[in-house]
Amino acid sequence: MYLSTVVVSEFQVKQAINDLPLRNFVMLPFNVDHAMRCGLIIRQMPRDAGDDRVRVKDDFKLLAQCDCEAITHLISEDASTLAKYLDRARETGLATTKVVLLRDGFDASWFENGQTRLLP
Repeated sequence: MYLSTVVVSEFQVKQAINDLPLRNFVMLPFNVDHAMRCGLIIRQMPRDAGDDRVRVKDDFKLLAQCDCEAITHLISEDASTLAKYLDRARETGLATTKVVLLRDGFDASWFENGQTRLLP
């Protein structure tokens, strides 16, 4: 599972990143390709009035990383901005990544093209 350095900076605001089992993640730095893709996404999909500019900018950085690295799913608690913009980007063809909201719990079918397993 990837852990974006963008997420690390957000996480560190309220809790030490060392509290996470970092050995279980592949660190994904925000690089030049991600930055260029982020700029293009921001140009094509402006933020909604009332959404915090800095917060949305970080969400777009994550969206760009997912797109550049062909990441299929992004796990988040942020339904109010990240999920909203990711869904909008998918609707407009700017992204293919699907958001998994932690509040919805886990469903293996997300990774099986919607197929659920039969109960024994």
